Amino acid sequence: MQLAFHSAWLRTICESERIAKDEFGEAVAEALKRRLADMSAATSVNDLVAGRPRALGGTAPKQMTVGLCDNYRVTFTANHTKNPMTETGDFDWKRVSRIKILRIERDHG
Repeated sequence: MQLAFHSAWLRTICESERIAKDEFGEAVAEALKRRLADMSAATSVNDLVAGRPRALGGTAPKQMTVGLCDNYRVTFTANHTKNPMTETGDFDWKRVSRIKILRIERDHG
């Protein structure tokens, strides 16, 4: 999949292992590196397995999340010019091949 980032700072965190370690610690930075590699290697969102990928309910636009470790997660959304949709108006995640990383956060839920 093709990855984009919500902000330049988020891109910097994701592209620099040292900065990710400074922000989140070694374990989370290592998990982030693995998840980003998985996302880059995947053909579509449906190819993601690690980190228990799941859609977040009640979000607009629709968002998905994958777990890292220590209750951290990466949240992303589809990022096509015209996002693939199902007949019911939801993102057709199996056809999503471009995503935007929105945030890395601790899951308090």
